[in-house]
Amino acid sequence: MTKRREVLKCALSAMGMVALYPCYASSSSTTKRAMYWKAKGGSIQCTLCPRACVLKPGQTGACRTRKNKGNTLVTLGYSNPCAVHVDPIEKKPLYHVMPGSRAFSIAVAGCNLRCKNCQNYTISQANPLETPNAYMPPQEVVEKAIKEKCTTIAYTYSEPIVWYEYMYDTAVLARDAGLKNIMVTCGYINPEPLKELCKYMDAANIDLKSFSEETYKKLNAGRLQPVLDAIKLSRELGMWVEITNLIVPKWTDNPDMIRKMCIWIRDTLGKDVPLHFSRFHPMYKLAHLYPTPTDVLKKAKKIAEDEGLRYVYIGNVAGTDSNTYCPKCKKPVVKRMGYLITGNNIKGGKCKFCGNSIAGIWDT
Repeated sequence: MTKRREVLKCALSAMGMVALYPCYASSSSTTKRAMYWKAKGGSIQCTLCPRACVLKPGQTGACRTRKNKGNTLVTLGYSNPCAVHVDPIEKKPLYHVMPGSRAFSIAVAGCNLRCKNCQNYTISQANPLETPNAYMPPQEVVEKAIKEKCTTIAYTYSEPIVWYEYMYDTAVLARDAGLKNIMVTCGYINPEPLKELCKYMDAANIDLKSFSEETYKKLNAGRLQPVLDAIKLSRELGMWVEITNLIVPKWTDNPDMIRKMCIWIRDTLGKDVPLHFSRFHPMYKLAHLYPTPTDVLKKAKKIAEDEGLRYVYIGNVAGTDSNTYCPKCKKPVVKRMGYLITGNNIKGGKCKFCGNSIAGIWDT
């Protein structure tokens, strides 16, 4: 195994992503003809995401996973996850989807953004040829999820949009097998592939990294508007959506920007969309910064609640109240201690105490 692959394997272990099924160093990658592309002169243009990469023969896209091979776009890493793990669904985080259930989580290397603060940069900023991988085709993913008594398959850790075909094929089989599909994503995807994916995707946690075009460009090497469009479309198509906003000191901690984001969520998506404010820990190209102060996170939560959002959480801070409260009677309907569910007072989607409907997916 090369030194780089050793480092990647150690990094996966440090992030709690040690493979449930062994991942081995590999110099090859399973490929498959990609969806969503068109010929453009003597090149190919990928139409999966807003980057719209134009690739000459032999070139690979910015995501590192989609390649022009003989004037056909192929996806690298198909059936080659670099991380396979069983997680509590709360880890995604999804707090309004079947509390206490198990998610069979997979990842393939790659991402179509370049976040300076990426927590999983060892796989998101790599390609499938650089990571220790398992061989696990879609049918086997579904079989192993059932074997591990998981109720969902989670496409997570890196950016599942860039390994769209593997996610899509697995999701179709999972739906047929009675499993639910969830993804943790940056939401940087074009409308047509999102519409097709939403036919099989039950829920998503979408990172809304800031509410500024300038910040998206400088911090994430992307654009804000396509993400907003994807979040809105996902809701319109019936997918359950929770939003995570990582508050990065000196980058995304501006109260006015946070308020504008909360107003947009309220007015565009509704008051019942859960919002997770997550604490930044020094990492990757922003390792020189400091962790997000707890009082900044608390102020952000207050702003969101003042603007009418009903379910607001703080993540990555030990000891923080992460319970879900009924908006009507204010009693805790889901009690949490870290990722552990210590009480569930929701029955039939309603608060046991007052009968008020609690938004989410509560039944398996």
